Amino acid sequence: MVLNSKYPSVADLRQKSKKKIPKFAFEYLDGGCNEDVNLYRNTSELRDVQLEPNYLKSHKNASLKTNLFGVEYDAPFGIAPVGLQGLMWPNSPEILAKAAFDHNIPFILSTVTTMSIERASELTQGKAWFQLYHPTEDRLRNDIIKRAEAAECPVLVILCDVPTFGFRPRDIRNGLAMPPKMSIKNILSVLGKPHWTYETLKHGQPNFETLKPYMPKGMDLRQLGKFMDQTFSGRLNEEKIKPIRDMWKGKLVLKGVASEYDAQEAIRLGLDGIIVSNHGGRQLDAGQSTIKPLSRIAEKYGDKIEVMMDSGIRSGSDIARSLASGANFSFLGRSFMYGVSALGKTGGDHTISLLKTELKQVMDQLNCESVQDLPKHLIK
Repeated sequence: MVLNSKYPSVADLRQKSKKKIPKFAFEYLDGGCNEDVNLYRNTSELRDVQLEPNYLKSHKNASLKTNLFGVEYDAPFGIAPVGLQGLMWPNSPEILAKAAFDHNIPFILSTVTTMSIERASELTQGKAWFQLYHPTEDRLRNDIIKRAEAAECPVLVILCDVPTFGFRPRDIRNGLAMPPKMSIKNILSVLGKPHWTYETLKHGQPNFETLKPYMPKGMDLRQLGKFMDQTFSGRLNEEKIKPIRDMWKGKLVLKGVASEYDAQEAIRLGLDGIIVSNHGGRQLDAGQSTIKPLSRIAEKYGDKIEVMMDSGIRSGSDIARSLASGANFSFLGRSFMYGVSALGKTGGDHTISLLKTELKQVMDQLNCESVQDLPKHLIK
């Protein structure tokens, strides 16, 4: 695919996205929690990682192909789970799932996004991963897992970093819900974004499509918040993970690992992979940036479990930094949402192509022929 030369970086896509979507949607996408300290720490400390080139070493063409869980992907990165995607840009999960399938990279569907498990499977021919928010009732948990199995999802991702909802002042001010509270401020913001409004009318009001079978009909905003609080409990422990491990025959991944203790527990409980992540800086403002525990965890446990990373990654250079620091694979969330919000139906293809181009340039510059060799270029 030929890149759109107007948007040669994720930063350009972010600026265009800010102009295209209502303020409440952009602030939900762009913001962290509390004072955004860890949001910015994620990116800044990742970019402190430096790589060393070997210019006189013989070099063939760099390959981005990467094997993960027995599957060869065309690049070492995928699309992270993001909630409320259709609120930020109508039909965006469908756009991103198609793009991921076309480029042969993983797409992870969130429980609380606006596309169903079944639709994700249809668009990706059974290759979409599914991320489960842990339900309070075993019956609901079992039913959702059975649906993911029937949809042939190869990987189930469970979250450990949402024992509480992050304190996000912007979302509180904006009255963010599903659908958003239509205050005068929000109405004016919507009226100022005609393309977003047209696409929303075209595709219809976004809903939690995976959860629709379990939600009472005619639910208003107040009832929706109560339903979500009563239906999901984000606090994971051994007692909750063991039944999932017993039930799920595919690969099982724990997302939100930020300590060596949790990594060790994941290995003990028989999980296949971990995603070192701090939820994009949206949960614990006083926590570390993701790159810090990644390096320690990868060094200590990288030979025992698949170690992946998300949070703070915004470019092909950032992907190279994360892989050089020990991750076997990287995931990006905001970057893809900036892309699809900025460019609509071509945003997924453009963003994937952009990241591939940037990563390959870094590898060619380093004289690094495979992503597995990137750790050899890490300056410690």
